[in-house]
Amino acid sequence: MIKVQNLTKDYGHLRAVDNISFTIPKNGIIGILGPNGAGKTTTLKMMTCFMPPTEGTVFVDEKNIYQNSVEIRKMIGYLPEGCPIYTEMNVVDFLYFIAELRDIPKSNVDRRVKEMIDSCGLEEVVGKEIGELSKGYRQRVGLAAALIHDPEILILDEPTSGLDPNQIAEIRSLIKRLGKEKTVLVSTHILSEVEAICERVIIIDRGKIVADASLEEIQSSFHNQNRIYFEIQSKKDADILPEFEAIEGVESLQLFSKHEDEMITKFFINYSKDMDIRPALYNFIKKNKDWTILEMRTEQHSLEDIFRQLTEKGEEVAHA
Repeated sequence: MIKVQNLTKDYGHLRAVDNISFTIPKNGIIGILGPNGAGKTTTLKMMTCFMPPTEGTVFVDEKNIYQNSVEIRKMIGYLPEGCPIYTEMNVVDFLYFIAELRDIPKSNVDRRVKEMIDSCGLEEVVGKEIGELSKGYRQRVGLAAALIHDPEILILDEPTSGLDPNQIAEIRSLIKRLGKEKTVLVSTHILSEVEAICERVIIIDRGKIVADASLEEIQSSFHNQNRIYFEIQSKKDADILPEFEAIEGVESLQLFSKHEDEMITKFFINYSKDMDIRPALYNFIKKNKDWTILEMRTEQHSLEDIFRQLTEKGEEVAHA
């Protein structure tokens, strides 16, 4: 359905998207996950023909963004972050206006507007001005506008940003319903969003893809590791993490937090399940007279842990 090839975007000396490639099949919900500034929105803008790439290309059903941008735009419904809509218009007039912009045949306009009002839950606000609506209802109006021409692909950039928990649940339910009949791309930095609605996730960090797989595959790729949480107080104001790197079996370290006023460092150590390094770690800390163990416990890898490791390293791990 969608094929991204060596996509790159430069802003002067800044490379926002760095030679990324991936494919997206027909139907289903795919999450594009990454921290703020990772390049998610820039990638979506190039895929939707809003912005030309510096290098690379995108194919949508064999159509190229350079030669077939008009045809591709017709196939896509795009809801940018912030839901840009005309707040001075009322809901129904706005949907009729979008239907006209989308060149929907006049004989179908009434039916499509009614279908969008029903499917997006706008019955109670059809006569109201958009500026009077809650943020949740505005997001629904934005979704209705993105869907009114019945696109095959729906691209949503931070669709639940700023919504309250009830509104988030409603929008997620709507997205899950749409994913059964359309290809839906959801760009977000919210991990719970991905876990709630996405079947596959592409993680972007600093313009590069660091993971591309199902949630189960990404999590299973870390199942050959154990991790220990440490909380250590030092008598000297120094970085203690490098001290642990020389211990046999330590695969990686991850800083959780550092309280310099109390000289307390909280961090994780990841190590292979094939080797139990806990006695060596305990003895190593015990020999250092300047350190006091305040807490030490084993932990399981959550999606948040994996996300932090991938985006902190910026390395291409768990790529499927």
